Amino acid sequence: MVSHAVLVAILLFNVYIGVQSVFYLFGGVLLTALFAMVFLNEPRLLDWTSSPPHLQFNKYVLTGYRPISSMHDCIRSLFYLHNELGNIYTHGIPLVCFLVLLPLHIPWSQISVTWLGVVHFLACLSPQLGSVLYHLFMNHEGGEPVYHTLLKLDVCGICMINTLGALPIVYSTLLCYPFTRTAALTVYILLSSHAIYCAVTARSSVRRLRSFASQALFRFSFFLLRWAGVGGGSPTSLRHFLTMDALAVLGGIINIARIPERFSPGLFDYWCNSHQIMHVLVVGSILYLHWGVLDDLLWINTYNCPSD
Repeated sequence: MVSHAVLVAILLFNVYIGVQSVFYLFGGVLLTALFAMVFLNEPRLLDWTSSPPHLQFNKYVLTGYRPISSMHDCIRSLFYLHNELGNIYTHGIPLVCFLVLLPLHIPWSQISVTWLGVVHFLACLSPQLGSVLYHLFMNHEGGEPVYHTLLKLDVCGICMINTLGALPIVYSTLLCYPFTRTAALTVYILLSSHAIYCAVTARSSVRRLRSFASQALFRFSFFLLRWAGVGGGSPTSLRHFLTMDALAVLGGIINIARIPERFSPGLFDYWCNSHQIMHVLVVGSILYLHWGVLDDLLWINTYNCPSD
């Protein structure tokens, strides 16, 4: 009969082989994309004044706009340089990594409330998926109606991480108060539904950012409960959540302020503009959310609520 240690060793070896295969596959795809960028004939790119009006949302990005394109040509734009390429890949690469690696990193066997792990996984994927689709197909030949549909999809992705991402936080904070926990989760879901409506119908990026304020304040109230020692949760998770929100807010401010391209229009058309910086900060924010939620999920499994 095979010993337990041998079975564990075989399992770990298979996981190792699987992870290595994923990285080799990812490397092959990346090399293929690089070769395609070298040999693919790109279309003539437009300047800001020649681009469609609905794509003229950043007057400090002067060049590198893709022409109106079919779906096939939008996908083809993954393989040549334009001013949305950085926006696509700064969320596209993390999306693939999270999709593959997060299920391996979540200790499912040690989580007693499985649905929280599933919700957390979906929360980490949602903003990047919406963002990639928005930036990739925003110049679709369907014009402004397609653009606004994609923008709403992008905003919904942000709303979903705000909504789904906070559910484990609320659950952990009120772990020992079942009735209050259920009420708080219900209120937050209703509040988030209203926030999603406001964000999707907002006419400007400033109003869109304001739509998320109620969700942020609700989450912050639970951070205060933890800081005051009233609420539950892992002792190490609070600093992760505070860093998460700080990075997200900083990214939003940089994006609205159009920093650094407002100080040198045209210099940051392709790389390091405000939207790309926001994307990187959002990925960092998601990582801190993941680390904090992971601490909380493991804490739930080991913590025993005091008896009345």
